[in-house]
Amino acid sequence: MKKLFSNFKGDLFGGITAGIVALPLALAFGVSSGLGPDAGLYGAIFISFFAALFGGTSTQISGPTAPMTALSMVVIAGIIAANDGNVDKALPAILTVFLLAGIIQIGLGLIGLGKYIRYIPYPVVSGFMTAIGLMIILTQVAPSLGYNAKQDTEFVETFKAEAEELILENILKEEAGEGILVLEDFRETVYRAEKITPEDILRESQTLAANKASGVLGAVRVFSRMIQNINLLELALSVGTILIIFGFKRITTKIPSTLVALVVMSGISVAFDLKYKPIEEIPFGFPMPNLEIFSSFSFSSVSPYIFTALTLALLGAIDSLLTSVVADNMTKTKHKPNKELIGQGIGNSIASIFGGIPGAGATIRTVVNINAGGKTKLSGMIAGVMLLIVMLGLGPVASRIPAAVLAGILVTVGIGVMDYKGLKAIPSLPKDIKLGPLKLSSEVLIMLTVMSLATFWDLIYAVGIGLVIASLMFMKKIGDLTALQSDVKSLEEEPWADEIGMTKKLREEVFIKHIKGPLFFGSTSDFQILMKQIPSSATTIVIRMDKMQYIDQSGLYALEDVLVDLKKDDKNVFFVDLQKQPRYMMERIDIIPDLISKDCMFDDFKTCLQWIKDHKDS
Repeated sequence: MKKLFSNFKGDLFGGITAGIVALPLALAFGVSSGLGPDAGLYGAIFISFFAALFGGTSTQISGPTAPMTALSMVVIAGIIAANDGNVDKALPAILTVFLLAGIIQIGLGLIGLGKYIRYIPYPVVSGFMTAIGLMIILTQVAPSLGYNAKQDTEFVETFKAEAEELILENILKEEAGEGILVLEDFRETVYRAEKITPEDILRESQTLAANKASGVLGAVRVFSRMIQNINLLELALSVGTILIIFGFKRITTKIPSTLVALVVMSGISVAFDLKYKPIEEIPFGFPMPNLEIFSSFSFSSVSPYIFTALTLALLGAIDSLLTSVVADNMTKTKHKPNKELIGQGIGNSIASIFGGIPGAGATIRTVVNINAGGKTKLSGMIAGVMLLIVMLGLGPVASRIPAAVLAGILVTVGIGVMDYKGLKAIPSLPKDIKLGPLKLSSEVLIMLTVMSLATFWDLIYAVGIGLVIASLMFMKKIGDLTALQSDVKSLEEEPWADEIGMTKKLREEVFIKHIKGPLFFGSTSDFQILMKQIPSSATTIVIRMDKMQYIDQSGLYALEDVLVDLKKDDKNVFFVDLQKQPRYMMERIDIIPDLISKDCMFDDFKTCLQWIKDHKDS
């Protein structure tokens, strides 16, 4: 406790400053997610406080981040669509997925997986981050232009026939659930159909129109309609916000330009009584837990999203631990990765119970905290408390913020989160693979694949496919390098020092194979070439294994096939200096002693050669 308050003044300034920076972003991420600004604030409050309290990075400020919000947006849209566009109906399932993600993060920390996050290849992370930026920018085009698909009468009209069909389909489903046989009691169906009002059809048509225009692909589909229906006031508010954010940074970085843009543009909108579209109303009072998560829990509604929850947990872990590394470099300290994952998991779990969107360690907010004097966990906790005070005291004021202003803020976030370092490196990376007549860089291919799939298809599958491609590319490269080092050559080409004194006759009768490196799936084909290179005059084969530290199952069976063929040809085979791991593997499948007896194994080449000479003479 004493340590917690050892830097109270610095932590107070750091926490307040980080909280000020977090406020507009929390509101913007909440709106972007589809659950509203209050969800963003709740996430920022609870994650910041509890991740700091239980986490393993003293100066970390946590809350909703661009990558986590982008993935959450996909989850939220999918569950809402599965619940007929009803947010209230879908909310318990959405929050349950977020809770599950938090619990998974706690589990990852408890089993010690924090230290392995760093092994995710850079091209996958680069492509993913650039995709996140593109997704945020593309999905904010509509609110920046003041376009709302539900209010586009001409567009909504095109969905009326589909809406009527869907309403009738729902009636039939209701009757089936009630045990009514439609063909026997057709009057009931007609009676219910007659109760459908034009307002019902319009409402369903608007829902279908909104679904069609949602997400990245939706933004692309309705882009022409956005241009035809531009609201110049909303566009001016959005552009003004973007210009202030980028312009004010050139004047000073001591005051967050995002906050300046939020205050200035909202102030102008309210002062001049402009007819803008405000964000959703932020509820007044302390956030209350959503107990429907537990009371109406249904495994069937959540089971399709278990893999998504795992992805959320892993993404949050990567996001947080990367920020922890930045904090370490700035403060010359060392974070505890597994403890940090537990803290993030607790923060996300509690936030989900109170209706908040998930988050992670936020780099910009953490840097602001450190620069303002924050040194202990108290700074992150103060940031959360500060946001709670703002929400309780200024909730009604914050509800008057123009939606276009938050869209402008998110556009700058999207621009900032893209990996320009990786994009700039594209022309200079070596072209190490061939696809037909084309020569490409494997790392660029991975990055562009992940970026394209994540932006226009699915974030989760994009990362999975990127990891698979990166792993295969890595294995191919290691296999090629190992094959180069583990050449199959006869003694006459490249003898080792202790082989030089052999007589010419003995060289013709004894073939020596050097294995220089691991024998695994990437090098087995080259090893099998050995069979074709053994001269017919050789009756004895010596395989020197002092530089073969590892063999996998593929290498093991390739070796077994070679030994079986050599035995068929009446060749005598000897192993020299067999290492511990390969020997253990060979004993498991009885290569030793069935194909190579212990009498044919030697610790050094000199002893082996002497044994060959003695038995040849005898």
